[in-house]
This record gives sequence, C-alpha cells and structure tokens, in this order.
Amino acid sequence: MIVEAGRAAIFQAANTGLTGGSTPWGDDYDREIVLVSVMRLKGVHLIEEGRQVCCLPGATLDSLEKLLRPLGREPHSVIGSSCIGASVLGGVCNNSGGSLIQRGPAYTEMTLFAEVREDGSVALVNHLGFDLGEDPEELLSRVERGDLPAPQPSNAWASDREYASHVRDVDADTPARFNAHPRRLREASGCAGKLAVFAVRLDTFAAETETAVFYVGTNDPAELTEIRRHVLASFETLPIAAEYLHREAYDVAAKYGKDTFLFIQKAGTDRMPAFFSAKARRRADRAPEARRHGVGQAGAGRRGLTPQHLPARMNGFRDAYEHHLMLKMGGAGVAEAQAYLSVIFPSKTGRCSVARRRRARPRSSTVSRWRAPPTATARSMRARSRTSSRSTSRCVATTATGSSAFRPRSRPRSRRSSITATSSAVFHQDYVVKKGHDCIAVEHEMWKLLDQRGAEYPAEHNVGHLYHAKPALADFYKKLDPTNSLNPGIGQTSKCRHWGCADADVGGHGPRCVPAAAEV
Repeated sequence: MIVEAGRAAIFQAANTGLTGGSTPWGDDYDREIVLVSVMRLKGVHLIEEGRQVCCLPGATLDSLEKLLRPLGREPHSVIGSSCIGASVLGGVCNNSGGSLIQRGPAYTEMTLFAEVREDGSVALVNHLGFDLGEDPEELLSRVERGDLPAPQPSNAWASDREYASHVRDVDADTPARFNAHPRRLREASGCAGKLAVFAVRLDTFAAETETAVFYVGTNDPAELTEIRRHVLASFETLPIAAEYLHREAYDVAAKYGKDTFLFIQKAGTDRMPAFFSAKARRRADRAPEARRHGVGQAGAGRRGLTPQHLPARMNGFRDAYEHHLMLKMGGAGVAEAQAYLSVIFPSKTGRCSVARRRRARPRSSTVSRWRAPPTATARSMRARSRTSSRSTSRCVATTATGSSAFRPRSRPRSRRSSITATSSAVFHQDYVVKKGHDCIAVEHEMWKLLDQRGAEYPAEHNVGHLYHAKPALADFYKKLDPTNSLNPGIGQTSKCRHWGCADADVGGHGPRCVPAAAEV
C-alpha cells in the first residue's frame, strides 16, 4: 500500500540507532515518508528444543535471553555485550556484534522478508526453512502464531559458522570485525532497513557453567597487543569476551555510571529494560531545561551520597596502570589463560588478577566497563556544561598488527575523551568537545586520523545517516532495493526514487533532492 501510493517507508524497532539509522533525516526527500513501528509483532518460537529460535520484529534480546536461560542456552548477544532493550532483528539487520568473540556479528541466512522489486511490485520471500504455503497472509499468520512445521533440510546458516576461524587471522591487513563486513552481507543480514523483515531464524549457544575473568593492568599498550595476538592465534579456546578500558574511561564510568552500576548489582540485568522505560517516561514529563540539566544534577547528588562501589583491588589497578584489559574465559580456556598469563606476568609494566565464578550476576569489572560509553560520558558532559558543548561517540575496528591498537591516537588535540573497547579491538571512543569547537569538524578531523591507520568505522553500529556507505555496502543496498523505496538516504546515499540523485560526498550531509510538489 505504501509503495503503491508512491511513498517511502522506514521500519522501526526498539532502537532507532545511535547514528539515526531508522529515522528520517532532513527535509530533502522527494516523497513523503511513512514510519512503520514493528514492536507489536512480538514473539519468540523455540525450534529443536531451543537449539534455534524464530524471532519476530518486536522480540528483544532481553526477552530472548530470559526464555533460553532455563534451557542452559544463550542468544547470539546478551545484555552487557549489547544494548539494553535492543531488538533481535535490529541486530541482524545491522550486523551488530556485541562483545562476544566466539560468535561474531549477528548473521543468518534464514529469514522472512518483503522486498520491493525493480518493477515496483512487492513480494514476500520465505527463506526460513519451513513449508508455510504460498498465501502471504496465511504465511505471516502462521509465523506469528508459532504454527511452524518440522524444519526442511537446508544448508543455510543461522549464525556465522566461520567467524572463529576468521578472527584468528591476526596478520590480515584489514580488521576482522566491523559493521557490514562484505563477507557477511546477505539479504536481511546487514540490510539496514532496505528489506521489510518479518522473522529471522537464529542459532542459540550453550551457556558456559563456569567462567573466569582475568583483569590485566599495564602501562605499556604493546603488552596488550602481544596478548591479543597470542590469544587469537594460539589458544585452543577463544575467549568469551575481551573488554578494554582506558584510565580516563574508568574514571568517567566510576563517577557518572555509579547509580546504574548499583542498580545492576542489586537487581541484576533482568530489570534494566523496565528501569529504562520508567526513566524515559519520567523524563518525557519534564520541561526541556529540566531534561538537560535537572536529571543529571539530581543523579549527581545521589551518586555523591552512596559509598564507594568499586572494589579496592580494581581501584588499585586504576591508580597503577593506564590500560586495563578484562579477558573472560570459559571451560578449558580458563586453565589455558591461567597458564599463559602466569608466565608473562608480573612484568615490568603490568600485572594480572583473576576471579573465578559460576554463573551469577555480572561482576564489578564488567558492569563498570559497560557503563562507560556513552551514557556516563553524556552525564560527564552535562556536569561540565559551562566548558563543554556536546559529546560525540564512535566505534572503531583496528587490525591486530603493530602496537598501536590500544593507543588513543585518534584523539585530536584539545579534546577530552573516554576510550573503551570490546572483542577483537573494536574500540568505543566517546569525546566531550570543548565549547568553541565545531563538533562536526572535530568528527571529520578524527575520521582523517582513522583513515590513516587503516581503521574501519563504524565498527558495531549501522552507518545510519552520519557515515558514508562504502561502495560495496552502497551496491548491496541498491541490489536489495532497486527503487529506493525503503529507508532511503541510509549511508548518505540517494534519497530519491530509483536512486535518481547522486550520492553524497564523504563527510557530506546527504544529497539534495528536489521534492515533487504534487506529492509533498
């Protein structure tokens, strides 16, 4: 109906993206835009006793994690390795990665979607691997109800089965993991809204029953690069996750993420989505000025009244070391990491601490790192509103070669930053820009530095409307949506029907389309 009426459509799920990936951008479209929320299409259906799942658009990672927990299984991403409240389909459509090294970015070849073809017709494509008939309405109804027959034999993948081998290539001249990597662009996976996705079929994973977190501190980032290369290339068991935290980010998270840390510590992650929903409702009732300042000041007051929340051992590492690495191992990998790290530490510049645990609530180091970007940085900016104008965030993927991966070399002079990282050196960098500086100019200055280092960005978030889609990604979008009817303008590509106007230049603000007066 939307396409027949000559409009464009943008489908939205739980989050519209840090980069504006599922929102209109500007007023230079050549058609009206229809926003379609899919959050009421909720549902998760277990397949083969939970070894796989079929998720509808409104399914969130939180609900999926709760459903799988009694079965001793986990979804691709879990809270703490991804966004609170994020939708499962959003992760697939954006190739989201979380921080889980063994599993790679969200990926599946088993999907149900609608596409707009070159002649303007709309077709429903069923690649779920179930015989659900040919009638579109009946097919969609059966999926929503969970009326799924036995799976058909198929060679299609429901996760990236090759990622564990791919990430071990530490001598590659390109990063192993970044958003929309050309090796894993396929139909709904990485489509960024250029298809209307109604369901995805995904693998689940056996949860580790016993894990250990190795907390490494050092003043020499070359040591962390050495650890990274050795672990990826030589360990028989890959880490579950690896989290890097710079001292500046540690301080920001400790101060401005304290209240959320205490909430997670006392209530666990299960209650976080409800907490954020209630917070958003309270914030919406406030006046605009109170939203910007009152909430942050009140939170700062509460944080000042609570006792020190981080363990003395962690704070001691903060005082002694600039660079922090949290290496989470499971199963046989615990002994493997213990043997390796006990040989290389203590060194002249570094030290390692280890804590074992069975499955329980997240530990202090993990929660503190997770609270660093970007919320704590935003609070830091509000607290310094007299000297700071705004903050900007990015996630950057680097190669495993050289010793520069853990150095904050992409920070321009006269900028305050907090630097964290996840997985195989996917770095999250949050900057508070001083007043008097153009935030967009700062952003572009940093892009130049990153390009010189051969980095890829954004590494975990969609290109949205802030970043330029590289040729391979732009060609993928055009192939999926030849009439440019769905989410036009993504990646600073054309906003015009049939891709009629030129794409924006790198670093531009999007192409200018001349609206058709009869249709606007």
